[in-house]
Amino acid sequence: MKFVTENIVLIVIALASGAMLLWPMLQRRGGASSLDTLGATRFINDSNPVVLDVREAAEFTTGHLPNARNIPLGELEKRLGDLPAGKPVLICCATGARSGRALGVLRKAGHEKVFNLAGGLASWRQAGLPVTK
Repeated sequence: MKFVTENIVLIVIALASGAMLLWPMLQRRGGASSLDTLGATRFINDSNPVVLDVREAAEFTTGHLPNARNIPLGELEKRLGDLPAGKPVLICCATGARSGRALGVLRKAGHEKVFNLAGGLASWRQAGLPVTK
């Protein structure tokens, strides 16, 4: 007991750092739905998802993932019927921010197997993966 009272600051630091190390693992288990470029590539190859780009049409024409469909985030709720029910979806945008919001919209609409491309098209390009126009 004396050790704990004399070293409480060190114990708190150790517990906090341990929690910070465990947080990403717990977040993934709890249903976090972001995939890095490697995970997204595997997902595309294994599950044949709908690749949904939620950027504006002008951004989409500058380059996008192969076979991607473009439904801008602002139109997504109105155009949910354009997506096949029950088919997995990989959502992307420029950096991953808009696609994160789109993920929430699709989950709320009942889509279950929906994933966000972490880092968006920027990380996809940085990894040297193919982009089509």
